[in-house]
Amino acid sequence: MFSQRIATLRPSPIREILSVIDRPGMVSFAGGLPAPEMLPPLTLSAAPTSLQYGPSEGDPELRAVVSEQLRALGIDAPTERVMILSGSQQGIDLVAKLFVDPGTPVAVESPTYLAALQVFRLYGADFTDLSWSAAPAAPLAYVVPTFANPTGRCATDHERDTLARACLDTGTTLFEDDPYRELAYGPCDRAPVTARMRGGSWVYQGSFSKTFAPGLRLGFLAASEDLFSRLVMLKQAVDLHSSTLSQQLVRSALTDPSWSSRLDGLASFYRKRRDAFDAALRRHLGGLAEWETPAGGLFFWLHLTRPVDTRALLATAIDRGVAFMPGEEFFPDNPELGTMRLNFSHADAEDAERGLRVLAQLLRETADAPAPPVTCIMQRTVQGERSRSWGDP
Repeated sequence: MFSQRIATLRPSPIREILSVIDRPGMVSFAGGLPAPEMLPPLTLSAAPTSLQYGPSEGDPELRAVVSEQLRALGIDAPTERVMILSGSQQGIDLVAKLFVDPGTPVAVESPTYLAALQVFRLYGADFTDLSWSAAPAAPLAYVVPTFANPTGRCATDHERDTLARACLDTGTTLFEDDPYRELAYGPCDRAPVTARMRGGSWVYQGSFSKTFAPGLRLGFLAASEDLFSRLVMLKQAVDLHSSTLSQQLVRSALTDPSWSSRLDGLASFYRKRRDAFDAALRRHLGGLAEWETPAGGLFFWLHLTRPVDTRALLATAIDRGVAFMPGEEFFPDNPELGTMRLNFSHADAEDAERGLRVLAQLLRETADAPAPPVTCIMQRTVQGERSRSWGDP
């Protein structure tokens, strides 16, 4: 009765975890949520046109602003090849629909953004490793080169040049996902890989969720001339167009003279929060885990000194008022045990201190205890937690 692809569909781990973090006192290191105090105050004064249908490609004025910003980065992105998305997740879905049939190879890093893996799996992709020093063995390569999710890694200028050349030589379409580039706290080569893809096939996408407001659900993409019109037709079949009201709000923010100051303020705020989180990690998880301080983005990527499956720890952590993302979920195949992703942007210093103390205690308790079955723990976490009161012991 259902389509064949539904048989392989799995719930998004991050969405399931986020659905249970409203318990009073819960500290969440799970999602990439902006700090509440950095969300903009919105005063709604909507023009009648903002309540009307709009073009599938998006508001022409907003597209022109995005085009100007992308061309300043060296990307061949005239206004007519810029599209506004209903969140950058939609861009991943559109590209997957365009390229992926059951069995289509897709080159990805390991680990990589778990929501992208979910979409590619839905359409039947076969994953192959993406190397920064060799040609991708796939018609499509997906990469987050700047402050990667989950690792926070920033590819070097040489690696970006090498990947662009490899894609050009093999005819591989490069799909560059770049939502964190404005959240830079230290030196990093951030020039887009697609800026080096003259004559090749490519898609570049970004998001307004990290720099403005995730609840507006807006992102954008630009694409090479051979791909753009097909992506527009796919969007027409999905949602006709993104919210015109959200587009007006974003356009007003981007064209306001204070936008550059807002970006500087975001980077300064999150740099301080990153540094405080790093210091708290050293106090509580020193000797229990290893990590590199990220030069940007929103996440720390931890390698535990003991290779436990962190999926088996999640339900207990939630019971104790802390949520995190098991690192195993970010691997396309053969997950590496003993990894976890911790978001540092959402919790304030006091909550971060308390949450990391709980995680450290949990890791010490499990050091000598046998791990419970992962399947049972994950099933309880994503299904049972929503059916019981958070007030229960």
